[in-house]
Amino acid sequence: MKHPHHLYVVEDDQALRQMLSDYFLKQGLELTAMGSAEEMFELMGRSRPDLIIMDVTLPGISGLQACQRLRNAGDHIPIILLTARNDEVDRIVGLEMGADDYVGKPFSTRELLARARAILRRGALVAPPSDVKKSVRIGEYTFVPASRSLHRGQEVRVLNMIEYALLAELTESPGLPVTRERLLAVSHAGNDGVLLRAVDAAIMRLRRMLEPDPASPRYIQTVRFHGYMFVPHSVVSYA
Repeated sequence: MKHPHHLYVVEDDQALRQMLSDYFLKQGLELTAMGSAEEMFELMGRSRPDLIIMDVTLPGISGLQACQRLRNAGDHIPIILLTARNDEVDRIVGLEMGADDYVGKPFSTRELLARARAILRRGALVAPPSDVKKSVRIGEYTFVPASRSLHRGQEVRVLNMIEYALLAELTESPGLPVTRERLLAVSHAGNDGVLLRAVDAAIMRLRRMLEPDPASPRYIQTVRFHGYMFVPHSVVSYA
């Protein structure tokens, strides 16, 4: 029998934390609830979740800071950020920090559950069999789809689900533009509420990893009014 997914809910509002705990448990998910990021980091050393649902405005270490700390440490566990602020700029900041999704308060528990399940489902589907896709050279790195990772000498960087999906799609068609809508579809499957800017934020993260000069990208280029294009060494760049 398949083991249920284990979620962390990190929320300082006790009533909301209890409500979410009760709801997710009724849906057959395992859940650990806590009121601060400090508690979360302490617990993660003993019990690792499949997904973190975390409030942005936590006391002490904020949700954004916690998200950034995890990503800087190379941890790509899926994260959904919750916030009372629903401005597009705030949402983009969260996505640029490495969050997989962003839900503004007040929200529907059914919608939150659907978004959580979409992310968990995507995680189960993204890794291809080792013989399906070959490794791709990108500058100093080698992209290995089978392990969802970037390699440079002894350095190995495991991509999160969104970064992997985008890079796999782009490298599948070298030298050909891919629309932002297509990239959104492959990286955020089943989540119509995610902005196209989420693709831009993830592309920015990939450029910081891969490009010698992220401000003037060589390998992941912007195709104006269309999307993005992977330009390998053997393909001549064009505007």
